[in-house]
Amino acid sequence: MNSIIGFYNFIAGRTGDILNLFLQHIELTLLSVVIAILIGVPLGILIEKDKRLSSLVIGIANVIQAIPSLALLGFLIPVIGIGSKPAIVMVILYSLLPIIKNTYTGLSGINPNILEAAEGMGMTESQILKIVKLPLALPVIMAGIRISAVTAVGLMTIAAFVGAGGLGYMVFTGVQSVNNYMILAGAIPACILALAIDFIIGKIEKSATEKSTAKRKKRKVPLKYKRAAAIVLCILIISASAFYYNNTKNKIVVGGKNFTEQIILVDMVGELIEKNSNIKVDYRPNLGGTNVVMGAMKSGNVDVSIEYTGTGLMDIMKHSLINDPDKAYNTVKDYYSKNFKIKWLNPIGFNNTYALAVSQDTSNKYNLNTISDLAKISNNLRLSCTMEFTSGRADTLKPLQNVYGINFKEINSVDGGLRYTALNQKKADVIDAFSTDGLLKQFNLKVLTDDKKVFPPYYAAPVIREETLEKHPELKEILNRLGGKIDDKTMMELNYKVDSLGQKPETVAHEFLKEQNLIK
Repeated sequence: MNSIIGFYNFIAGRTGDILNLFLQHIELTLLSVVIAILIGVPLGILIEKDKRLSSLVIGIANVIQAIPSLALLGFLIPVIGIGSKPAIVMVILYSLLPIIKNTYTGLSGINPNILEAAEGMGMTESQILKIVKLPLALPVIMAGIRISAVTAVGLMTIAAFVGAGGLGYMVFTGVQSVNNYMILAGAIPACILALAIDFIIGKIEKSATEKSTAKRKKRKVPLKYKRAAAIVLCILIISASAFYYNNTKNKIVVGGKNFTEQIILVDMVGELIEKNSNIKVDYRPNLGGTNVVMGAMKSGNVDVSIEYTGTGLMDIMKHSLINDPDKAYNTVKDYYSKNFKIKWLNPIGFNNTYALAVSQDTSNKYNLNTISDLAKISNNLRLSCTMEFTSGRADTLKPLQNVYGINFKEINSVDGGLRYTALNQKKADVIDAFSTDGLLKQFNLKVLTDDKKVFPPYYAAPVIREETLEKHPELKEILNRLGGKIDDKTMMELNYKVDSLGQKPETVAHEFLKEQNLIK
């Protein structure tokens, strides 16, 4: 009962956000499916006429369908950037197979005797297609469209991975912050939308199938109406272009990764810029990860983000371990400027390095205080960690094994906040964590001291494209106002307010900026 009341209160407090994401999800899904229909149905008709093409086209569609969705998005980001475009292209590509295949199957499965009779009546090929083939194949074609539309709703939740919005934003953020209310707030509307689309297309399918058997007289549209429609279309295109230009000529994009801290920092940096300049900010939090954000910055789709020295050093540069914070900072600063034309500004102050954490019960049972203590009994314990932690990087699991001699009984890689869930449900004994995670405070976990210093410093700092800085030189001074303003304890508290107390990231960011007199 308390859970139901809690969920109701969560929905009541986030109604506006959920409705906005729901409308985004509908818009993205419908646009993708309509474009897929406009491509898939003609392709199905074409390959039915030329049988040699059918194996090739359907084979390509099958291959596309087999590519993992996140991998496909990863391929698309360097080509068409972030936001709604790669998400729409991804859903279109996945929607093509059932539409093409069902169109081809429906047309090729028509009884040859019917087609022979139509030819005997003197019908042309186009008349046979319009009057005979399409009406008879329509139920099969509509079934393919129906499958694509319903599947597209689920696929579009991944749009949040590239900053396109939609209900996936609630789902991913809920997973990261271990907030079941937020996960349900995204998942339930998505399920309702899928069922609604299935019902509506089912009705359309029934109606279209019934009408397809009746002859309908084709109306000829008067020329004056065609001209009027063309003029209106041109006006709309010109107006949209002017709006787009005016809306983007003085705008920059602030992007961030897909965990709570980065979402807060995107809101913080964005508001700091907008309140201290005439620059408009396009907020793009919750992007997939380091490679997504870095790829977007290199391609010019993101102008500003917050990066960590350890990430730049170990993940981007593939450099050896540097324990000295200043040396690590200067190393990544020089490398980014030389190779990517990206400038590192002053560090914000906190060090969000890797850590290993256990429950208080596990800590007391084995008397654990350091990672060296853990190494002695690690073969009795299970590790639940992020997928990045097992990637073989020189700052993650590998040095724990090489330096400490750690050998866990079992290792399970999961996404983000799910490792905290695993520990809380006693399905894991140890997790990797980030030292400023608010969830460490929420679950009252024991963070083990890295006594042999295998984890490098991860000091956060704003990074900005040098091209953007040339256009807006005032950004350097504005962003450097954050320098040294947030220590480890403060960042953990900000994360805790979002993850555990349910406050909105933008609210937490705004209140911090006000407290520090960084905005009026």
